[in-house]
Amino acid sequence: MRYKSVLDLVGNTPLVHVPNLCEVPNVRMWVKLEGENPTGSTKDRIALAMIEAGEASGGLTKDKVILEPTSGNTGVALAMVAKIRGYEFTAVLPDNASTERTSMLEAYGAEIIFSEGAKGSNGAVALAQEIAGGDDRYFMPFQYGNEANTEAHYRGTGAEIVDDLPEVRVFIAGLGTGGTLMGVGRRLKEHDPSIKVIAAEPELGESVYGLRSLEEGYVPPIFDPGMLDGKVIVRARESILWTRELLQKEGIFAGISAGAVIWVGQRAAERLADKEGGGDIVCLLADAGWKYISTEAWTKEIDTAETQVEQVLWW
Repeated sequence: MRYKSVLDLVGNTPLVHVPNLCEVPNVRMWVKLEGENPTGSTKDRIALAMIEAGEASGGLTKDKVILEPTSGNTGVALAMVAKIRGYEFTAVLPDNASTERTSMLEAYGAEIIFSEGAKGSNGAVALAQEIAGGDDRYFMPFQYGNEANTEAHYRGTGAEIVDDLPEVRVFIAGLGTGGTLMGVGRRLKEHDPSIKVIAAEPELGESVYGLRSLEEGYVPPIFDPGMLDGKVIVRARESILWTRELLQKEGIFAGISAGAVIWVGQRAAERLADKEGGGDIVCLLADAGWKYISTEAWTKEIDTAETQVEQVLWW
C-alpha cells in the first residue's frame, strides 16, 4: 500500500485474539496493539489531533513553539508530528525518564527542558505551565485538558473497536490522562450502553509505566469518573509479570502498562463469565516494549526487575 505521509499510518491498529492469556470458559480476550502506530504508541493519535485542532483554531501558527509536559510517549509523538508539519517543539521532561524516550526526542530534534524527577509528571506539568504562562511564543496543546485528546479516541480508537468487534462487552485501558478511557468509553456506550469501561490504576506510590494514580493529587481536566464502570488497582509486580506472560504466551512485545491492563482483564473475565455467561473483552495495549528495554524487565529475576523498573518514570 502507498501513503502520502507517515501521518497516514496513525490509527487503524490491529485487534488481536489472545486465547493463551484467558482460560475462562466462554470469554474471549482481544488486545488493541497501539504500538503499531508510527512512534510506537497510542499517543500518535492525540498528538496529530491536538496539532490539527491548534491549526484549525488559529492558536498554532508557524511562529509558535509547541511546548508540552511529558514523560514519554506524548512528547515523542508530538516531536514527530511537529517535525513533519514544520514546527519547533520543546518537551518538559522529568529527569528520570527513560533513556530510550530521551534519545527519541533528541533524534526528532526536540529541545528538552528537564523537570525534577522526584516530582514526577505533576512536576513537569507545573514547570511547563510556568514557562508557557510567561512567554507568548509557546503553544501548549496540554494533553491533560485538551478535548482533542478524547475526540481522537472517540472518532478513532473507539470507532475502530466497534467496527472490528461490535459484540464487545468490556473495554479496559490504563489510567493516564484519561483521554483513552473517556473517548473510547463514550463511543462504546453510544453503541451499547451496557458495555463496561474499566480503568487499570497503579497503587499509590507504585511505578506502573504508562499509568498514574489519581491519588497523586492531580486529576486531568478531561477526566470524568462517571464514564467508568470500575477501576482496579494494580501493583508494578503484576504489571511486569503479565507483560512477560504476554510475550511468552502470545509473542507480543508490549510496554509495561500492558501487563497491568492484561491483569485487570483476568479479573474482568471471571466477572463476565459469572454475570453474563461469557463474552468479549478488549484490552488496549498503549505502546510497544522496545521503549523499555533499558529496564531489563523481561530478562532479570522478578525482584531485580521490579527494583530496576521503579527507578525510571514513564507516563
